[in-house]
Amino acid sequence: VFELHQPYPPAGDQPKAIDQLTTGLKKGLPHQVLLGVTGSGKTYTMANVISQIDRPTLVISHNKTLAAQLYAEFKSFFPNNAVEYFISYFDYYQPEAYIPRTDTFIEKDSSVNEDIERMRLATMSSLLTRRDVLVIASVSCIYGIGNREDYKSLMLPITKGMEIGREPLLSRLVDLQYNRNDIAFERGQFRVRGDTVDIRPAQTEDAIRVEFFGEEIDRIQRFDPLTGKTLETLGSVTIFPGKQFVTQMDKIKTAMKTIRTELREQIQYFEKN
Repeated sequence: VFELHQPYPPAGDQPKAIDQLTTGLKKGLPHQVLLGVTGSGKTYTMANVISQIDRPTLVISHNKTLAAQLYAEFKSFFPNNAVEYFISYFDYYQPEAYIPRTDTFIEKDSSVNEDIERMRLATMSSLLTRRDVLVIASVSCIYGIGNREDYKSLMLPITKGMEIGREPLLSRLVDLQYNRNDIAFERGQFRVRGDTVDIRPAQTEDAIRVEFFGEEIDRIQRFDPLTGKTLETLGSVTIFPGKQFVTQMDKIKTAMKTIRTELREQIQYFEKN
């Protein structure tokens, strides 16, 4: 349920706009337009509509600057709900290119913003686990973002008392594209200390500590990775994939077979020609 924090009640034309937009959505109208000058409270009007409709909502902005502004505003209107930020995580991107005149090849180069990548992963985890989700996105969200079924199938739920050995858990974390690093403990990594496995989920700032007693999970804690202070003792937790683009192993094996078959066909073609 969306809980709208209202610093002030709707005023002027806002109540009428809220009512008409809400009615149109309930009737299934494919398009509606809200017109208003700058500073007239369009964002607040839409926040009221989202609260009344109570559905997962996507807000698309045409650039990152406006998306950031909308994210901050909606975050203040819905402080207890999942307001997520989903924009391109590239700070810099240079596609590969070839300049025939000078016979110059320019290799692809890019720089990924890790904070934005974390927020993108947080968006995906929220969409799979709750309904009170409001996603503020740039146009990058309309491009391919991976397969939902593959991402969901690789989620790893763990609970206190669950019978799973330490080694099988580590193997599953590797399948989720987590890396082991017992020294530098960063997002998307895990470390092992005896019967304790610490995990830095890719979509959060905190970390998860899983303690084993034999082949059984004895305790699960959420802690601050900087100070080591325990924040909460959990009964269960779900570990999401460490990367946005993940694929099940059976699909990878099928793709490898197809690639090998095509390779043999191409080799035969070139040998004959």
